[in-house]
Amino acid sequence: MMIDPDLPLIDLHRHLDGSIRLTTILELGEEHGIELPARDLEGLRPHVQVDGRAPSLMDFIAKFKWLTAVLVDADACRRVAYENVEDAVREGLAYVELRFSPWFMAESHGLDPAAVVEAVADGAEAGARDLGIKVGLIGILSRTYGPQIAHRELAALLAHRDRLVAIDLAGDEGRFPAALFADHFRRARDAGLEVTVHAGEAAGAESVWSAIRDLGATRIGHAVRAGEDPALLDHMLEHGIGIECNLTSNVHTSTIPDLAAHPLRHFLARGLLATINTDDPTISGIDLRHEFERAAPAAGLSPAQIRQAQANALEIAFLSPAEKAALRRGTA
Repeated sequence: MMIDPDLPLIDLHRHLDGSIRLTTILELGEEHGIELPARDLEGLRPHVQVDGRAPSLMDFIAKFKWLTAVLVDADACRRVAYENVEDAVREGLAYVELRFSPWFMAESHGLDPAAVVEAVADGAEAGARDLGIKVGLIGILSRTYGPQIAHRELAALLAHRDRLVAIDLAGDEGRFPAALFADHFRRARDAGLEVTVHAGEAAGAESVWSAIRDLGATRIGHAVRAGEDPALLDHMLEHGIGIECNLTSNVHTSTIPDLAAHPLRHFLARGLLATINTDDPTISGIDLRHEFERAAPAAGLSPAQIRQAQANALEIAFLSPAEKAALRRGTA
């Protein structure tokens, strides 16, 4: 058993729209007359899940097509948010941070991004209330649409700022560097939101530096290539900047060739606040227990390092000290 029952089990990097149940895709497709590539689970699976490796990060992101295709209205967004929380509870999580891009979720059916934020918050909050789990919502600015659309996406998120814990930047890291979004993140920080940024996945250490310096990130999603610059690792250690690692996902996106090549064990050996997360459970066909019990040992982590990663998640979670203490007490 690699998961320590004396610590809360936490997932800090999980995309809500990458965690839609296959059964829900089929049901919503049938209900709304959406042309799907298959009408049964096993027929649909290869169109949504990665089998082995995608050629690149953007090929991996293309798998979202059929997940967002069924987000036809606010009710569908509300439903998938609630089901995300149900699935987190089923996995035994004590706390989950769910991130989502309202523009990306709205795009297929021309929804109002602000209405998407409201529906997701309604669903997630209802799930948290009904099922007794703590949930934090992170709003994503999708860099793939460019800075101008990102201003509109930010406005949708800030309209419901009190229902979010943080802001993120995700999407095509190679073509849209973090510095393009410095003003967006200044506004988000001024609104009191925490900052985590996807960086060091499709671009190198300079991307992580920019996320920290230009956007004010206190956590980095992936950071796989951060080790290209030892000075960057020193900086992250000195300033307590967290790392949201996603083991299986990084193989699936071809960011790393295999689990044995993942730098997570080196991050932990250096004392960095690195954690274990799922990224997109539906697309990768995994859950957090799989990442702890199978992927982490395959990535060379010792039992002590796996426990440290679990403890680090509580330390860097976007929660108050009182909320962290309450989560810790819940496992005592």
